[in-house]
Amino acid sequence: MDRLLEATQEAERRHFWFRGFRRFLRPFLDGGVAGVARPRILDCGCGTGGNFRLLDAYGRTFGCELTRTGIEFARLHHHRLTRASVTHLPFPDCRFDLVTSFDVLYCLEDADEIAAAREMWRVLKPGGAAVINVAAMRILTGNHSVLSEEVRRYSKQSLRRLLVDTGFTVVRMTHTYATLFPVMLLVRTGQRLAGLAAEEHASREITVPPSPVNEILSGVLTLESIALRFVDMPVGSSILCLARKPTR
Repeated sequence: MDRLLEATQEAERRHFWFRGFRRFLRPFLDGGVAGVARPRILDCGCGTGGNFRLLDAYGRTFGCELTRTGIEFARLHHHRLTRASVTHLPFPDCRFDLVTSFDVLYCLEDADEIAAAREMWRVLKPGGAAVINVAAMRILTGNHSVLSEEVRRYSKQSLRRLLVDTGFTVVRMTHTYATLFPVMLLVRTGQRLAGLAAEEHASREITVPPSPVNEILSGVLTLESIALRFVDMPVGSSILCLARKPTR
């Protein structure tokens, strides 16, 4: 996981993947905090803290991260940080208006996945929202799965079941990176056929591509982010979800 965090820290400002992700997030965050003045936001598993610049625009933000490497990087962006596991959040009940979880749940073993979902539900105020992103579609398992210590990839049905069983109401759920799906399917199928890379080599998956390629792919994902404001995508390498804790 430290290798993933180190690679992410280098890439997340410029890499087309992270640029696209932040664009995908905006309408979900808008919906999550709609009508709430100065919401309190908790990023559960904040990693290197690269998303705080976006989250800070929505309210007063806090971060929770288990790894020492992640905390050290995150402190470059933010100061309201706690080193703790998402399975045991060190906050009282009903504390936050919005919780976020970006690419965390799919790295957890089954019992911890359930515990993390329950903890997010616990710390949310009644009526509060969760914005969650997870890896999707087992057919897209590849070298990145090694780097992220991936335990599972979700379908819409499996993520919905986890959230509904926890007590959430799912408001919206969509695949993302649909525009890149054909290329990813081809590349990752090839990676599996050749044998997945060792961890020390898998970090190449997050290397920023040459500038012209990076800009073209960033533009493609910008167009997808515009489309996502109106329609949900049927396929893609991630699933992005907005869920809400009932008021009663």
